[in-house]
Amino acid sequence: MKQFTDQELETLLNDIESDLVEKKQSLKGDVPKKTRQAICAFANDLPNHNQPGILFIGAKDDCTPSGEPITDELLRNLADMKTDGNILPLPVLFVEKRVLKGAEMAVVAVMPSDMPPVKYEGRIWVRTGPRRSIANAQEERILNEKRRYKTLPFDIYPVPSAKLTDLSKVIFENEYLPVAFASDVLEANNRSYEERMSSCKMIVSPDDTTPTVLGLLAIGKSPQDFLPGAYIQFLRIDGTELEDPVIDEENIGGAIVEMLRRAEEKLKAHNRSAVDITSAPTHQIALTYPPAALQQILYNAVLHRTYESTNAPVRIYWFNDRIEINSPGGPYGNVTVENFGKPGITDYRNPNIGDVLKTFGFIQAFGRGIATARKEMEKNGNPALEFETNQSAVVCTLRGKQ
Repeated sequence: MKQFTDQELETLLNDIESDLVEKKQSLKGDVPKKTRQAICAFANDLPNHNQPGILFIGAKDDCTPSGEPITDELLRNLADMKTDGNILPLPVLFVEKRVLKGAEMAVVAVMPSDMPPVKYEGRIWVRTGPRRSIANAQEERILNEKRRYKTLPFDIYPVPSAKLTDLSKVIFENEYLPVAFASDVLEANNRSYEERMSSCKMIVSPDDTTPTVLGLLAIGKSPQDFLPGAYIQFLRIDGTELEDPVIDEENIGGAIVEMLRRAEEKLKAHNRSAVDITSAPTHQIALTYPPAALQQILYNAVLHRTYESTNAPVRIYWFNDRIEINSPGGPYGNVTVENFGKPGITDYRNPNIGDVLKTFGFIQAFGRGIATARKEMEKNGNPALEFETNQSAVVCTLRGKQ
């Protein structure tokens, strides 16, 4: 994104509110909620400006500074709106403190999304002129159509050999829609089944009902028929080397929710607890591995893996002294072999799969999985996580509690 000059920003600030500009005096009261609505609307870019929407914090409606202190905490709160998972798909935005008209202001620049429609708390917000509102059926159709002409990530590519009947209507209507959209939006029942599927990126469009990669993974009846590597291979090895005897194995397939739930059950069954009767007045029960750490690394492996041009599964190899979780595909985008796992360094090969995992409750916020896993390992008394990264895979090793 280009850097706006002070003069360019002041020109926008002096203008009336439009579909590219919004002003807030502070970030108090219900303003954070309205700010997220504005970010969502700018990301949808219904008028198709193809340029950033600008949100000023610290400006009155009459274009003068409000005098609101622009603190580091305020800037962090604004930046966190990008990854807290309330706006899906994740918006691309930039936050900075600028001095405009002789006073400090926070400036949020929101880039138009390549994957509309964007939702905030299950509602699609749009902006035309100064009006911000929930998209009606026709506006939603326009956003769906815009997506077809963008450069798309692989997770919403069409799968030409698949048909609409390969997706589960029951799962979509009874499990996905109620958690993906607010109830009042669902009650506005003037959208066809195909339009709803398209809005959720499960198919290409209402007119082209070819399932996408996302549709097959999220609600497919048998995703592995079309994406043969999209499964989890579990091995429990009685020893410390791959050549040692295998005492439990399973290839875990199905749609992504079923796959993760079954994998979690398998991990739980093998995660034995030990009773400590010496170090404390009461018995202390400790697990060999903290469940939250196993969950976070598993979710990361499924979310960040490559699904394109590979038949390789996510591999979970459980040895007597460690667990190795292998995710096909190396670091992506802003994440490199050198900066992998460092705080604040994130990127998403499969942003729409991330939306599905957030919608179904597997992810609470984005970019915090590794940090959470590290913290849980330390609390449980395990050695630190180990990562091995290259261009073809990311392998995380969790070592057992001694």
